[in-house]
Amino acid sequence: MDLIKYVEESNLRDDLPVIRPGQVVRVHSKIVEGNKERIQVYEGTVIRKRGKGTSKTFTVRKISSGIGVEKIFPIYSPRVAQVEVVSQGYVRRAKLYYLRDRIGKAARLRVLKRYQKQT
Repeated sequence: MDLIKYVEESNLRDDLPVIRPGQVVRVHSKIVEGNKERIQVYEGTVIRKRGKGTSKTFTVRKISSGIGVEKIFPIYSPRVAQVEVVSQGYVRRAKLYYLRDRIGKAARLRVLKRYQKQT
């Protein structure tokens, strides 16, 4: 077996859900400040997924104080503690860069019924 594939397979995680563009996700990431460590939650829409193997990443976009903020998370990083899928939007593209040009309600995606929360 190829040594690189062996090392990559040993670092893969199976505790994360399937991440797709259009999903609204809540990413719990570990932040180290000095000698303290805390969990920070970042919630937004997945606009792209890229890479393969252990270098896979996904980009999450949210609007904070009227300004669009995007953050790139490595899927298999030990700094990513948990990923929760909140809802799934109806999309027909793999890369949702068109959301960058939209403001307010136009930036929302239609939610698929099977992913709506039961209240």
